[in-house]
Amino acid sequence: MTAPGIRTGQDAEDAEDLDVEEVLALVKEDNGHAVADHMPAHAAQGGHHDTPHKPEHKQDARHQATPWLQAREIAARAPRSASPGARRAPVSVPLDAALGLTLAAPLTALTDLPSFDTSAMDGWAVAGPGPWDVREEGVLAGQAEPEPLTDGEAVRIATGARIPPDTTAVLRSEHGRTDDKGHLHATREIVHGQDIRPRGQECRSGDQLLPVGTVVTPAVLGLAAAAGYDTLTAVPRPRVEVLVLGDELLTEGTPHDGLIRDALGPMLPPWLRALGAEVTAVRRLGDDAKALRKAITTSDADLIVTTGGTAAGPVDHVHPTLQRLGAELLVNGVKVRPGHPMLLARTKENQHLVGLPGNPLAAVSGLLTLAEPLLRTLAARPAPEPYTLPLTDETHGHPYDTRLVPVVLRGDRAVPLHYNGPAMLRGIAAADALAVVPPGGARPGQETELLDLPWAAGGIGVCFT
Repeated sequence: MTAPGIRTGQDAEDAEDLDVEEVLALVKEDNGHAVADHMPAHAAQGGHHDTPHKPEHKQDARHQATPWLQAREIAARAPRSASPGARRAPVSVPLDAALGLTLAAPLTALTDLPSFDTSAMDGWAVAGPGPWDVREEGVLAGQAEPEPLTDGEAVRIATGARIPPDTTAVLRSEHGRTDDKGHLHATREIVHGQDIRPRGQECRSGDQLLPVGTVVTPAVLGLAAAAGYDTLTAVPRPRVEVLVLGDELLTEGTPHDGLIRDALGPMLPPWLRALGAEVTAVRRLGDDAKALRKAITTSDADLIVTTGGTAAGPVDHVHPTLQRLGAELLVNGVKVRPGHPMLLARTKENQHLVGLPGNPLAAVSGLLTLAEPLLRTLAARPAPEPYTLPLTDETHGHPYDTRLVPVVLRGDRAVPLHYNGPAMLRGIAAADALAVVPPGGARPGQETELLDLPWAAGGIGVCFT
């Protein structure tokens, strides 16, 4: 289905909704890092399954795999390089459902803010020089416009209440006193206009408050409500379907008789939601090639995430299934540990598949390497600003590949955690981030790039609902 292309004019009142592709063009998700115009696509290798035990095949596979940084760039660009017919149209979302989305239209003030002169403090609205005679009935917030004041007159007023016409200033409660005749006196000098918020002080109707590409935070929701909005025009959440593969997986109880508990089924959906996705289904297929093919061909998700089955074993059906479907293999293995057998494919012009390894920490590596950049682009979110911290300890690396190591942050340093093997979750469960360790490892004190975990970064990405 083709999404309508909607353009934005120069003037705020002429601004229309943008389609997702146009929003993406306005979000600097690469943070100034140039990416090559055409990344090489990795074709499906029929021989990948023929000689899995030959040493020369292992060497070839290592060289065919995509470098880690390039794999992330390919994933981030994948939705953009799809057919224009695959563009996703913006949606109108109620304020209470918009947290974490990206604006697809400018947020333009629908009224002056404030929309009338208001009192900034509790006290008295006064006219002319004092002392003042005080009216019996005060002015509260939410009331209609009060009667004008005359010189020498004052009226009690609450914060946020409309200022009576001809008011000179607001005298704060703590800065005034009344005598035994009921006259009000100021205990300190009054300045004209004091503690009055004039109409339009924050903005005028039609002013652009926030541009296209702004991520909706709680503060954005507050501003939108104050500016008169009930809904926001935003980029829709990417729809993700999770396919859990493996006959050996249990859904309850303790491991027994060669069976193990499924850790990825419970872990991936909330993690994907934290990355801004809408998880539409979690399906357990076992090691069934026909069921996998049917699940892929019938899915209408923007992204399919599979767990396990990405290697070349007798029941690893992901590669053969993608080959039979004629999918375009964009990334076929990544030079990263854990998780090197991960893959990225385009199954339809508007659909991608990320194949995660079955080992839990390897799956996390694949999630952050391939799924996170792709989902970020689909949601038109900006890329997080890269940053580095020195490591407290020596961290072993792989001879050729990047290594992702769980760390905790202590002040201005990152502390590598133990239990960081491909099948382990104990380290990542206690982690704040993953350190990107270059080939060969890192020495104590070496600055290392960090990938924040969404719930540890303090951002609005923690949307577990």
